[in-house]
Amino acid sequence: MADLSFTGAKTFFLIAGPCVIESEEHVLRMARAIRDATQRLAIPLIFKSSFDKANRTSVHSYRGPGLEKGLEALRRVKEETGVPVLTDVHEVSQVEPVAQVCDVIQIPAFLSRQTDLLVAAGKTGRVVNIKKGQFVSPQEVRHAIEKVRSTGNERIIVTERGSSFGYNNLVVDMRSLPILRGMGVPVVLDVTHSVQLPGGAGNASGGQPEFIEPLARAGVGAGLDGIFMEVHDNPAAALSDGSNALPLAQLEPLLTRLLELDRVVRPWL
Repeated sequence: MADLSFTGAKTFFLIAGPCVIESEEHVLRMARAIRDATQRLAIPLIFKSSFDKANRTSVHSYRGPGLEKGLEALRRVKEETGVPVLTDVHEVSQVEPVAQVCDVIQIPAFLSRQTDLLVAAGKTGRVVNIKKGQFVSPQEVRHAIEKVRSTGNERIIVTERGSSFGYNNLVVDMRSLPILRGMGVPVVLDVTHSVQLPGGAGNASGGQPEFIEPLARAGVGAGLDGIFMEVHDNPAAALSDGSNALPLAQLEPLLTRLLELDRVVRPWL
């Protein structure tokens, strides 16, 4: 497993990849492209993709290749790119198999209060990324952190991904970033799920990707530790969350602009 360290970094780190594993070929191609972009900019990368999207809006939506095939694809990503990988879990039974392959275990926002899932993830000793629920305040996230810490695991990240703002809309309260950092954990801003319009397309979620960059700039200005982006080479054809994904061609130019801001902000953190 990768020896991930999030303290004393010279820049923010990036969690990025397509929402769901569409095929082994596609996920490998995306991993190589994102790795190459981040290496040119010296930005630490954790590659992210899901083997199962258990919380899709419609029962007819594509969910992914499943646990076995998905983990094999992520294993190949690690072996062929040398990049640490992250995926999410939805059930306790998935935690141990995921821990055998992945460097970071992600707790989905909808499950961020599930005690058994948080404890099981903590017991693996892997880094645990807790996505803050759309329905909880930043102050309440300390309970999820404590559940993981109760296992003796201090390798915890918290990711802000917006709060419910009426129906089919999310808003990011930038005050949450310093509040969460005050809990002694690295804090990530998910700038693609934050522009999602949950259920906004009727049988799927919509999105407003034109706001990805403004949110990312605001997050870097607020002093975050990492940025989370779902990235796809053809969002219009993506099998999940294409409406709020960042086009791959825009990734490196955006990261370049964010680095310029980060160099100003980071000395003050």
